[in-house]
Amino acid sequence: MEVDRLRLLLEQVAQGALPVEDALTALRDLPYQDLGFARIDHHRALRKGFPEVVFCQGKTPEQAAAIVAQMAARGRVLATRADEAHYHAVQAQVPDAVYHTLARAITVGAFPEAPDAPYGVVLAAGTADIPVAEEAALTARMMGVRVETRYDVGVAGLHRLLNHLSLLHGAGAIVVVAGMEGALPSVVGGLVACPVIAVPTSVGYGAHFGGLAPLLTMLNSCAPGVAVVNIDNGFGAGYLLGRILTTGRQSVAIGDRDLLIADRDFAIADRDLLIGDHNLAIADRDLLIGDPDLSNDNHDDGMARRGD
Repeated sequence: MEVDRLRLLLEQVAQGALPVEDALTALRDLPYQDLGFARIDHHRALRKGFPEVVFCQGKTPEQAAAIVAQMAARGRVLATRADEAHYHAVQAQVPDAVYHTLARAITVGAFPEAPDAPYGVVLAAGTADIPVAEEAALTARMMGVRVETRYDVGVAGLHRLLNHLSLLHGAGAIVVVAGMEGALPSVVGGLVACPVIAVPTSVGYGAHFGGLAPLLTMLNSCAPGVAVVNIDNGFGAGYLLGRILTTGRQSVAIGDRDLLIADRDFAIADRDLLIGDHNLAIADRDLLIGDPDLSNDNHDDGMARRGD
């Protein structure tokens, strides 16, 4: 269950618009739901800020569909490494599910609105790397990030990358996907100030060892600020991109809370001033009380003079 959905539920209970029993029914599967073959972590969105993601590879279409259907009843869903058989099974239970062919992923629910900045960039060295790059881009977009993509910009034709320098310099973080020798992340890392997330792919010939060669190249990058995820792990790169670019929004929210605390401090200061005014009022009252005494003294002096 996502934070906004839970907040709405609690507000409805507080306002009397939702019976407590109905709220308990909605919350009964926190923190997880046991389907026998899977335990769905409905609590993850509260802990991590994003729901559990379904990895379809290795699951039967029926298993994937059952999991997605339960999650879709509670919010947005992202399912990765899905083939068309997975999708057809899911769509039979969740008609509004969408299949993203290049990314090999299924989504349910609208993409959250993304601010123009900070934005992320996903680069693919070659056309064969696009499926992994699309998985990364789709994941980040599901997390509420604006993502720009540029494909086939590998080091074999470096001028293709240099045509996009202004885009790269404005990015908050960049995902770079590359197979073969995997040199592109180091090149990008030497050109920009933002974090670079390198993704080796299994695209290449014999001594490429199914992605091990670019993985080692990226791990040994001499460009600082380059982090590396596992081979073909577009989801992991996209998730990290989303985390980097949305954590600042949480800090802004914390800043707003600090402003509220500051307002409270001002209110306390105002109260102290009022207390100070009260003390002045007491002092004025004491002066008024003192005046009658002075008048009485004058009256006594007059009586004494008349007595004389």
